[in-house]
Amino acid sequence: MNIKVLGTGCARCKSLEQATRSAVKEMGIEVEIEKEEDIVKIMGYGVMHTPALVINEKIALSGRVPSVAELKEVITKYLS
Repeated sequence: MNIKVLGTGCARCKSLEQATRSAVKEMGIEVEIEKEEDIVKIMGYGVMHTPALVINEKIALSGRVPSVAELKEVITKYLS
């Protein structure tokens, strides 16, 4: 599984990255997490609002920072 946190480096983007890393750690799964800050690459995903979370090249959420519990639910949907 590959997870990308899309964002230009703002506080909300950093919060999403930290929350994602916490969720993955709590779940006890091995996942590659990348932080993408290149605006051209972010736009390539069609994301209009950052931060955004991309799981296995599909946009899972954008424009907000969910709780760790909600992130765990979102990630679980992509495990199968």
